[in-house]
Amino acid sequence: MFWFLVQLGIASILLLFSTAATWYEGSAILNDPWEWKHSTPFSQLFYDEVQSSNQISQLDHFIYAAKFLPTFPVIMVISSIYLLILIGYHFFRRRHKWFAYYLSFLGGGLFLLSYFIYNSPTTGGKIFFYIWLLSGVCCAVAAIISYFQTLDRNTNEVIN
Repeated sequence: MFWFLVQLGIASILLLFSTAATWYEGSAILNDPWEWKHSTPFSQLFYDEVQSSNQISQLDHFIYAAKFLPTFPVIMVISSIYLLILIGYHFFRRRHKWFAYYLSFLGGGLFLLSYFIYNSPTTGGKIFFYIWLLSGVCCAVAAIISYFQTLDRNTNEVIN
C-alpha cells in the first residue's frame, strides 16, 4: 500500500505540474490569431467563429500546446495513462480477469484516440499519435498476458 501511495503521489504531482505548464504554454494562442481557425475546437462549439482572444476557451490552450509545444502535454498524457493503469491495478489486483478487461478497454480507448489524429500535419499531433498507438498496443498485450495467466492459474488449480 505504501508503494502504491508513493507512485500515486509522484504521478499526480507530475500530472498537475505538466497540466499547469501546458496551460501556460498554450496561452500563446491568444497572440496567434491566424491559428484560431485551426486550434480552437472548443471555442468554436460556443461561437461559430472566434473573433477575439476573449472568446477562446481555456481548453483550447491545451490543444494549441499539444500541436506546437508538445513537451509538457506529452508528460501530461503519459502520467495520466500511468495513473489510470496504477489505479486499475490497485482496484483489480485480486481479480486478474477484470484487470485484463480493464486494460483491454483502456487500450481500445487509446487506439481510438490515435485514430482521431492519424493524419495530423503538426509535430505534436504525430507525437501523440505514436504515444497513444504504442500505449494502446502495450495495454492490449498486457491484457492478453494477464488474461492467459488467469486461465493458466485456473487450469492448474483444477488439475491439482
